[in-house]
Amino acid sequence: MVNTSIKIQLLGTGTSTGIPMIGCNCDVCKSVNSKDNRLRSSILVQSATTTLVVDTTPDFRYQMLRTNTTHLDAVVYTHPHKDHMAGLDDIRAFNFFSQKSMDIYANSLTEEAVRRDFYYAFTETKYPGVPELNLITIDETPFFIGDISVQPILVYHHKMPVYGYRFGDFTYITDANRIEPDQLEKIRGSKVLVLNALRKEDHISHFTLQEAVDIALELAIPEVYFTHISHQLGLNDNINQELPPHIKLAFDGQIISL
Repeated sequence: MVNTSIKIQLLGTGTSTGIPMIGCNCDVCKSVNSKDNRLRSSILVQSATTTLVVDTTPDFRYQMLRTNTTHLDAVVYTHPHKDHMAGLDDIRAFNFFSQKSMDIYANSLTEEAVRRDFYYAFTETKYPGVPELNLITIDETPFFIGDISVQPILVYHHKMPVYGYRFGDFTYITDANRIEPDQLEKIRGSKVLVLNALRKEDHISHFTLQEAVDIALELAIPEVYFTHISHQLGLNDNINQELPPHIKLAFDGQIISL
């Protein structure tokens, strides 16, 4: 795998409801600590010549605005749940300024959902101004987007196949509760891992905090951050005090450079 210097910005680190959750008065949702406020999970990956985003959440427009992202080369999808793809329509702005279609990388399951949910982008006679999308079906075969190498990692979200991704020395895994040994080997050797850790209690389709810690320790990743966090997990500062020194909760706006 070719390593290119990259910068990763965490656009959102919350679960499907975000934090604060609508109607909730728990300590986390009422927290004045900005690190306890979490948009839906997504990352921006940039090299000197290429910019891509992993997932387009319901917060996608705001995430692009608050990071002042004015150019995007591609979207890479993890899976077809709404909290990871609902913001795709706002790709239209990038279409307008670049005057070209947006490359969308997705497995066949996610591609099917994109074609279904954003059907108006694929009709023979299109209404003016609809998103211009170039769907590229991917599997576990590594590929490049510009000068950024992309290694898909197959994980499971209950029974749903989901792709995590390794970009050089950085690995991003969200919405998983099972990773098979051969896929763990794709993560091994990463310098930084961002992994989902929903809450402390068991969940049918997400790693618990302890399960995520166990994976991080097993793989001996030197720098680890947890994402896709629920308000049920607890306050950011309190949870960080419980974790090993090289493991922390991720936070919105965090920047990782390799």
